[in-house]
Amino acid sequence: MNLVIDAGNTCVKLAVFEGDTLIFRQNSDVKDVARELKEICDHYPKIKRGIIASVGNLDRKVMSVLTVFCEVHELTPSSKTPFKNSYATPQTLGVDRIALATAAFYRNPKGNSLVIDAGTCVTYDMVNDYGEYLGGAISPGLHMRYKALHEQTSKLPLLKPKEFVDYIGNSTETSIHSGVVNGICQEIDGVIDQYKSRFADLTVILTGGDMLFLSKRLKNTIFADSKFLLVGLNYLLEYNKR
Repeated sequence: MNLVIDAGNTCVKLAVFEGDTLIFRQNSDVKDVARELKEICDHYPKIKRGIIASVGNLDRKVMSVLTVFCEVHELTPSSKTPFKNSYATPQTLGVDRIALATAAFYRNPKGNSLVIDAGTCVTYDMVNDYGEYLGGAISPGLHMRYKALHEQTSKLPLLKPKEFVDYIGNSTETSIHSGVVNGICQEIDGVIDQYKSRFADLTVILTGGDMLFLSKRLKNTIFADSKFLLVGLNYLLEYNKR
């Protein structure tokens, strides 16, 4: 069994895999991670290896706790990957994007794949049909856009994502919702169209915390997969055993 830890900017995702099968998953607050890791390892004593991918500020004591129970691989840009990395600055490539590219490589090994992770940021990652990671883009996520409108102005309120009836907002609140939600969906659809114009038979995978909210609002055909990054990390753990 493998233990997978994805420490993002807003929460920590914990998962247990038996082979390629995800058998347990939960989200955790940073302050509770050490305790919950111990509980998971006690409940699944067959866990032999673990992998940590952190883009946030995960306390080092989490690593200390985990090493008591299993062999741990901390994912870094220097970790081995199954794809060819053509990123111009590979040492600056986020470990979350490495995991997403890995999942894309294994899911569609002879095809063109664009992975869109709609989390704190929206990231776009392209793996072509030669198994080559080309790079992509990073833009503000859904909640970051709402927060920026509030914090960078003196009077606009802080809102949460919400349905809107018409893209022509008739109040300050509906105008904000239209600007943020319609704007991010137009961006994602526009980026997909750009990639489709260059890459034939493009497979598009949407994942991340805002996946469900955004997926039904996109015009393009996508595959929504909430566990995509976790699956990529499990593949990387197995790959780095070699």
